[in-house]
Amino acid sequence: MNWKTLIIVMVMALTFSCRKTTVSNKIDLAGEWQFAIDSLDAGVTEKWFAKNLGDVVQLPGSLTSNGKGDDIGLNTPWTGQIVDSSFFKDPEYAKYREPNNFKVPFWLQPVKYYKGAAWFQKKIDIPKGWEGKDIILFLERCHWESRVWIDEQEVGMQNSLGAPHVYNLAGFLCPGKHTLTVCIDNRIKDIDPGLNSHSISDHTQTNWNGIVGQLFLEARAVTNIQNIQLFPDIQHKEVKAKVKIKSSDAGKINLSMKVSGPTSPEIKTAEFDVQPGENLVAITIPMGDDVKLWDEFHPEIYQLQSVLTDTAGATDTLITTFGMREFTAANRQILINGNPVFLRGTLECAIFPKTGFPPTDKAEWLRILKVCRAHGLNHLRFHSWCPPKAAFEAADEAGFYLQVETSSWANQSTTLGDGKPFDKYLYEETERMIEAYGNHPSFCMLSSGNEPGGPNYRAFLTEFVTYWKRKDNRRLYVSAAGWPDLDVNDYMNTPNPRIQGWGEELKSIINAGPPKSSYDWNDRILTFTKPVVSHEIGQWCVYPNFKEIQKYDGVVRAKNFEIFQETLTENGMAHLADSFLLASGKLQALCYKADIEAALRTTGFGGFQLLGLHDFPGQGTALVGVLDPFWEEKGYISPAEYSRFCNSTVPLARMKKFIFKNNESLEAEIEVAHFGNKPFTAITPKWKITDISGKVVQEGQLTTTDIPLGNAFKLGGINVPLGFAKTAQKLIFEVSVENFANQWDIWVYPAKTEIVTGTEKIKVVQQMDAATQKFLEDGGTVLLTLKKGTLPAEMGGDIKTGFSSIFWNTAWTKGQGPHTLGILVNPGHPALAEFPSEYHSNWQWWDAMHYGQAMNLAKIDANIKPVVRVIDDWVTNRPLALVFEAKAGNGKIIVSSIDFVTDINNRTEAQQLLFSLKKYMAGEKFNPLSQISSEKLMLLTFHKSL
Repeated sequence: MNWKTLIIVMVMALTFSCRKTTVSNKIDLAGEWQFAIDSLDAGVTEKWFAKNLGDVVQLPGSLTSNGKGDDIGLNTPWTGQIVDSSFFKDPEYAKYREPNNFKVPFWLQPVKYYKGAAWFQKKIDIPKGWEGKDIILFLERCHWESRVWIDEQEVGMQNSLGAPHVYNLAGFLCPGKHTLTVCIDNRIKDIDPGLNSHSISDHTQTNWNGIVGQLFLEARAVTNIQNIQLFPDIQHKEVKAKVKIKSSDAGKINLSMKVSGPTSPEIKTAEFDVQPGENLVAITIPMGDDVKLWDEFHPEIYQLQSVLTDTAGATDTLITTFGMREFTAANRQILINGNPVFLRGTLECAIFPKTGFPPTDKAEWLRILKVCRAHGLNHLRFHSWCPPKAAFEAADEAGFYLQVETSSWANQSTTLGDGKPFDKYLYEETERMIEAYGNHPSFCMLSSGNEPGGPNYRAFLTEFVTYWKRKDNRRLYVSAAGWPDLDVNDYMNTPNPRIQGWGEELKSIINAGPPKSSYDWNDRILTFTKPVVSHEIGQWCVYPNFKEIQKYDGVVRAKNFEIFQETLTENGMAHLADSFLLASGKLQALCYKADIEAALRTTGFGGFQLLGLHDFPGQGTALVGVLDPFWEEKGYISPAEYSRFCNSTVPLARMKKFIFKNNESLEAEIEVAHFGNKPFTAITPKWKITDISGKVVQEGQLTTTDIPLGNAFKLGGINVPLGFAKTAQKLIFEVSVENFANQWDIWVYPAKTEIVTGTEKIKVVQQMDAATQKFLEDGGTVLLTLKKGTLPAEMGGDIKTGFSSIFWNTAWTKGQGPHTLGILVNPGHPALAEFPSEYHSNWQWWDAMHYGQAMNLAKIDANIKPVVRVIDDWVTNRPLALVFEAKAGNGKIIVSSIDFVTDINNRTEAQQLLFSLKKYMAGEKFNPLSQISSEKLMLLTFHKSL
C-alpha cells in the first residue's frame, strides 16, 4: 500500500469514527410474518406466543388475501343475515350446492373463508438508542379483536373496528431481540354491533381476518403529545387546541405550535406545568385576518406542527391537519360557514371486491371521490362503519362532507339501550374515532349507526346525542340513520321523503300515478323543525353486467353473477344479456333522476343519501348503482349526463304531465336549486325545445334575475302551444341557468287520429272464446288485449308489474313489487311506427306498464320474439312479454297484456299505441313468423264464464 492510499484510508476511518450514529425512531413491520390458524382456540392455553408458528403470510393483508382459510361450502359460518334461504333447499339450486360447483347467490363469494382466532408473529430487534423511551406498536386497522404478546408477556387486548390499535410496549421491551405476537379474532363475542353491520358482515367487505394499513414500532420521548383536538372558531379567526400530554414526571414543558398552509399565522408558544401521567392543556392560536375557510368549493387545508420540549431538552413532535370551517344547522337548513348546503350524497358500505377490506391509501379514496364529484355529489355516508384515515384525508382535500357511523347496525342480532355490552362499547368506540379523526374538516356528521332496534333505543340515543353535542361541537349529530327522529338531533336522517318506500310496491308515486314533475316533499317534512336528509333514496335496480365477472380477480368471485348468467342461458336468452343491461339501466337512471329532482324541488331540504351510486353486492345482490362495485361505469349513463340533474346548481321544471296531444300546450313552472360557491347576479335563464335530431323547434328566455343560494327559487313559467308537432314524436325540453342545464323528454301525439282502411276488420277481444277461435281459423285478424288481473298466475299473473325497476331486490324484500326491470323494445318494429320509442322504458310507456301484465312466454312458446319484451328479475330470468304477434290457424293475432279497453278515452298514450298497433295489423307488413295454437291462447285468460 503506497502512502497516498494509506492517508485516504486513515482519513475515512477518522471520519466514520467521529460521525454520530443516527438511530431511526421507527421500525416498519410490513412484510413476512409467521402465522397459524387457531380453529380450536388452543393458542393461548398452549402458549403459541412462546413457539415458532409454522406458516407464513404477508402483512398488511388478510387471511383471504394470503390464500389462507377454508374452502366455501354449506357449512361456511357466514356473518350476515340471509333473508331468502331458498339456496339451501330449493331444487333449482341443488347443482350449486355441490362441493366442486359451490356458488352462492346472495353476495360475492370469497376464495377462502375463516372465522376465529389467527396468530401472527414477527421477530423484532430493538435498537440500543430506544432504551428509556416509550415504544409504540401501531396497527392501523385490525379486524377485529387484537391481543398482543412480547415474548411470553401479554400486553393487552383492543377491539376497535374504526380506529387504530395502539399499544405502549415500554414496559415490555428492552434493546435486543424479541418476539412480537398478535392474535386477531374476527368473531362476534360479547360485543355485538349487529351481524349485518358493514363493519363486520359478509354482505360487503367480507368478515375478513387480518391487519391492514400501517404497521410499525415507534420510539418516542417518555414525555410526549398523545393527541391534539383542534376547534376552529371562524368568527374570531382562531383555533383552540386541546392537547393531551403524557408526562413521565412533574415539571415544566414548552409547546411550540406552527401552522402552515394557504396562510401562515405566527408561531404560538406556551409553557405549562405537568404532573406524572396524563395532562390536558389548551392553547388558542390566532389564524390572522387572511385566514382561508374550508368547504366543498375551497377545500383549504392547514397543517399544525406541535413540538413539545421538556426540562431535559428532549423533544416530541406531532403533526396534524385541520380546516377552518363551521358546520351547523339553523332554520331547517344545513349551513357551511353560514351558507346553505344541500347534501348530495351516496352510501359507502365497505364494498372493496379486490381486497375485501378498505383501502388505507389516500390515492384510492381520491379516485372514488373524483368519481362521486363527476356525478355531482358532495357527500358520502359510511353506512354502519368508519373508514380509515386515508378516506378523511382524501375528503379534506376533495371538499367532501362525510357522515361517519360507529360501526353499528344494532338490529336483527342485537339491540341498543338494553344494557348489553355494546351500549358501553358504542361510547368508547365513538371516543376513539373522534380522537383519531376529529380534526378532519370533512368529518361533518356523526351517527351511532344504522336503523337501530329494541324497546329502549330512543332513550339511549337521546342521551348519546346529548352527550356528544355537549362534548364536541365541531359537527352535527343524529341518533342513527333511518330512525329515530329525536328532538335532540341536529338533523333528521329519515326514509320518508323518497318516491319508493319500503313496502309501497306498486302504490308508490312513481308506480301509482301518471308521470309528472310537479311534486315535492314539502308536506312530508312539514312537521320537522330540523333539517331533513332523506335516507337511502333510490334503490333502483339494473340487470347484471356479466362482463363484470372478469373484474373479480381479487379475494372474492362473482359466483352470484355466474348463477344468474347460467339461468339466462338455460332460458334461451344469453344473447340478450347486454341489451337487458342497457335497457334496464336507462330506466334505472330515469328513476334516479325523478328521485333526485323531487328532493331538489323541496323547500329548505337538507339533502339526500343515495342507495346508491354504485352497486351493493350483498343482501341478496342489490344492483342499485349506475356504477359497478369498482366505481366504474356500466355504459348507459355518463357522469356528464348524471350531473345535469344532480349538481350544485340544477334547473328544474314543474310539469303536471309529460304526454300531450298537439292541441295542448306545454306548461311548466321553472325554478332552480342553487347551492354553488356564491349567488348568481343578473342571470337570464333560457329554454328550448328540440326534436330527437337536435334541431331547435321552439326557444325562449325568462326574465333576467339575481339567484340567491338555496332552492325552490322561481324563475318564471312557460306556455308553449304544441300545434307545430304534426306527427307523433318525442321532443326534448331543456332549461339552462348560466352553465348548468337540465332536460326532460316529452311526447306529442296528433289530436285527430288518422283513419286507416282495414282497421275495422280487426276483431278486438279481451279473452279467447270459441267465436274468436273460429274467426282466426277463417283467416281473421285479432287483437287480444287482456284485462288487467285476468292473466292466470302460471302465465305470469303473479308477476308484480309496474313502471319502475325493482326496488333493492326481491330476495331481501321478500318479493316486494315491481318484479321486473322495464322493457326491451325494437324501436324499428313497424308495429311501433306511430308510437315513437327508444329501446328502453321511458315515460310514454308508464301507461302500458301500469295497465299491463308480464306474460310468461315459457308457458306458451319461448322462441317467440316479442314486439315489447319485459325484462325479468335476474334471479328467475323468465322470457316475458307485453306484446307479441303470431299466426293462429289461418289468421293472425297480436296479443297484448296491456288493457286497451279500460278507461281508454282518458289515456292519451294508450290511444296512440293502440292506433299504431292497429295500423300495422291492417297493413301488408303484418306477417308474423311464429305460429301459436288456439289451445295456448286459451291459457292466457281465466274462463270462469265458459
